[in-house]
Amino acid sequence: MKQVLPGKSLILIVDDSSSAREALASSLTLPDYELAFAADGYEAIEQAERLAPDLILLDVMMPGMNGFQVCRILRAHPRLLEVPIILVTALDDRESRLDGLDAGADDFVSKPIDRAELRVRVRTVTRLNRYRRLLNQQMRFDWVVEQADEGYLLVDAQGKLRYANPVARSLLELPTRLRLPGEYHLPALVRRHFRCEPEEAWTRWFDEGVVPEHCLFLIRPETELSPVLWLEATVLAQADRAGVEHLVRVREVTSRVATQRDIWTFQAMVMHKLNTPLQTLMGGLEWLSPDTIATLEQEEIGRLALLSQQGAQRLIDSVADILQYLKTPLLARSGELIQVGQLVDLITQTATQLGIAVSVSVSGTIEDRKLRLSRRGLTSLLWELLENAQKFHPQHAPNVQVTLADQPPDRLRFCIADDGVHLSPEQLARVWLPYYQAEKHFTGERPGMGLGLAMVATIVWEVGGECRFHNRPDGPGVVVELELPFAG
Repeated sequence: MKQVLPGKSLILIVDDSSSAREALASSLTLPDYELAFAADGYEAIEQAERLAPDLILLDVMMPGMNGFQVCRILRAHPRLLEVPIILVTALDDRESRLDGLDAGADDFVSKPIDRAELRVRVRTVTRLNRYRRLLNQQMRFDWVVEQADEGYLLVDAQGKLRYANPVARSLLELPTRLRLPGEYHLPALVRRHFRCEPEEAWTRWFDEGVVPEHCLFLIRPETELSPVLWLEATVLAQADRAGVEHLVRVREVTSRVATQRDIWTFQAMVMHKLNTPLQTLMGGLEWLSPDTIATLEQEEIGRLALLSQQGAQRLIDSVADILQYLKTPLLARSGELIQVGQLVDLITQTATQLGIAVSVSVSGTIEDRKLRLSRRGLTSLLWELLENAQKFHPQHAPNVQVTLADQPPDRLRFCIADDGVHLSPEQLARVWLPYYQAEKHFTGERPGMGLGLAMVATIVWEVGGECRFHNRPDGPGVVVELELPFAG
């Protein structure tokens, strides 16, 4: 198939007379057309198959194979049956025109050629054929979108939903049959069923029309009856005569987020749980190596062997703990609820293991209130938040202040403030990006920076909580503010 410049139509001129071909061509020397030629019916069929033209001007009276025969063959060709054909004929009787229509011709031009009439007819036919092709492409596109595994939405500048394919309707909990366009207001719709994160990016898009650079997320928090649902939304702005529209791709990424979260928790647990027993085991085995064992007394050998055995047993126990830990759900089920008082103990234990100073203050009588997060979820949060405070402190010895307070309605306000360093505005903007997206922007200057905090946000969002992060106003350091829901 010949490549034609966009906006141009390819016209195949078929006539056994070179002068007739030149006459037709001279009438169509316009920038809108590209021309190709054939001298008989056989060449016409060959050229049509090769070029797939937008229009064929076909002479009727040709030796060997006349125009009627060529027309019938082209109409039987599966790829050429819809190509418009204008018969060029000196025959002006009614019977000849009926034969042409019966053969599949779309229009007629009589000889001698009226140049103005020819141009009008060619322009009309090529325009209609272009519209037909666009319509066919639109129909194919519509079919692909309707059958797609991902959701697609069209949203106007006012936030009204103009189109939603079946997958989008299912993901956003819309009725199967909608009276579109304009029946639903997307901001109100998504906020009714989901948490919109990052919240600032959603607000800027909905309220200011600023198309987000990164993916947006819709999160339906986990409940006792239903698992968490993560949706990723990518927005593309388009402008046409009707104004600005936004094409939004929506796809479920729950398993993707869960996989990254499990990788993170596994890595964290391996580091936290296995480091101490491995060091104990390796310390004993180094003394029992052939180079040093000969210098030891029997009693020392026995003591080192026992130490190594204890380290190996602790290693086995730690591996079992990790496996059990990963099986535990993030959201607390019945019988697994943890109280605020137990959270205070967890904070103290974690700080002691890390060797950092921490002070905990509890406001109000909330020690007996139960949280919706499991011990696994809270342990993961504490390790990440306290270890980050230590890791990024200039001397790795932060003073951490933790405050726990009642946050109406029915939430715990959990703040961790350190005295380390301030973060740049860019780092603050990216700190809650989901793990697999934040990883793209990780520079490697500080190993692990930001990745764990993003997973903290993932855990908190999944249970319906909120996260905030800002520099301390009264000195160096940062403040992490979490709102965690109490159990009902």
